[in-house]
Amino acid sequence: MDPANNQIPATVKSIHLTAVCGTAMGALAVMLKALGYRVTGSDQNTYPPMSTFLAEKGITLSMGFDAAHLAHHPDLVIVGNAITRDNPEAVYLNQAGLNYCSMPQAVNHFITRDTKVLLVTGTHGKTTTASMLAWALYHLGFDPSFLIGGILKNFNSNFRLGRGPYTVLEGDEYDTAFFDKGPKFLHYDAAITILTGIEFDHADIYRDLAHVKSAFEQKMARLASDSTLIAFDADVNVDAVIPKNRANIERYGQKPGSFWQSRNETIKGYGMQFDLVQDDRSVGRFFAPLPGRHNLDNTLAAIAAVASLGIDICRINPALTLFKGIKRRQEIRGVAAGITVVDDFAHHPTAVTATITSLKPHAQNRLLTVFEPRTHSSMRKVFQEAYARAFDMADLVLIRKPSALEKVPPDERMSAERLVAQLNQRGVAAFYFETTEAIITFVARERREGDLVLIMSNGGFDNIHQRLIETLGKTDKANRQNSG
Repeated sequence: MDPANNQIPATVKSIHLTAVCGTAMGALAVMLKALGYRVTGSDQNTYPPMSTFLAEKGITLSMGFDAAHLAHHPDLVIVGNAITRDNPEAVYLNQAGLNYCSMPQAVNHFITRDTKVLLVTGTHGKTTTASMLAWALYHLGFDPSFLIGGILKNFNSNFRLGRGPYTVLEGDEYDTAFFDKGPKFLHYDAAITILTGIEFDHADIYRDLAHVKSAFEQKMARLASDSTLIAFDADVNVDAVIPKNRANIERYGQKPGSFWQSRNETIKGYGMQFDLVQDDRSVGRFFAPLPGRHNLDNTLAAIAAVASLGIDICRINPALTLFKGIKRRQEIRGVAAGITVVDDFAHHPTAVTATITSLKPHAQNRLLTVFEPRTHSSMRKVFQEAYARAFDMADLVLIRKPSALEKVPPDERMSAERLVAQLNQRGVAAFYFETTEAIITFVARERREGDLVLIMSNGGFDNIHQRLIETLGKTDKANRQNSG
């Protein structure tokens, strides 16, 4: 690629996005369309719901990758990080001398300019924290823009173009593009940066934990001296990287001495109530709208960010009570035959443990946990032992055969069968399944009144949630008819 063409020209009227059907790229395409640009896109997997969503927004979508998709010579090509250098559209744009950029470069130029960026980074909790922050600012009348990795139920969207002074972004540590292997979050200069924690993840691009930490160290070193860093207080990896920064630091969590603390937590409904402490001063009783200690910490981070903008902290709690959550983050998908079905995005071992722990108190009977290893990291043996310890609080664990194991070299693959054996050795009842259909049949047969079924995957999982709800309903109806 010619680096001279890695630029956004002064005049842009037409924009093409390669790999447009990703969550963030699709959102960016719609935002650019709303800003008045002629937008086209292409992807090899142009299927609903993203394909229909883009079409409804007036975006011309081409299936597959082909040089012909760039024959109209757009003023700018935004290259998604799913694109490789030998992609036919990447080859053509280079040969034709077209201007190109990465998604973060485009977000900086078109979306965040003239606003203060509020950036949420970390291995876990980014989507939840950013969503609560964006919703609180909206509810308080600041009309924010945001681009987040999950669907906010309050907006039924993962993006918004506001006219206010703030833009909330989820800062991903994944690489930017094939021509820029640095993490995406390095591109964003933020007035406030939240760091939720650091663990080894993304085994397809990071060698080990030290490699991951080096990316965050780079980010910390780039923070402006007049910005604020809000950092989790119970993570030694966070402790290790934050000395690299010059920003004003505020720690949050439960440690004595942290600027933001929660105390006296109690479960209320599907969330938690707690006493908020700011700089050793009790502020009042606040509400965390999602279950679990980790979501209480996410709530603390969002509160800290809003308060750091100079907003009266007492105005934040009413917004939190109206927060509806995020799709696929501990989302109750339905209740059938007395069984509650919950959908969650968790896939890292730490996230799996935190999600199970947070939902255990909400199970009236047993907690049945269904897990699909699907990410590049979860399908690798690097987490084999960690997964064996992640399900201890579940009453029953159902592990599906990884659906894309061929993407991982044979000597690096995790073994779902071995994981089930390890869990049973630890005294956790676990079963292995070749298909999604077999899991649905098993749950419908073995269910008990008051069970909570937690389904964890970062993908669609063959629409297991809706199919299970429908099957439970039919089974229950048939049982009642037979008993009558």
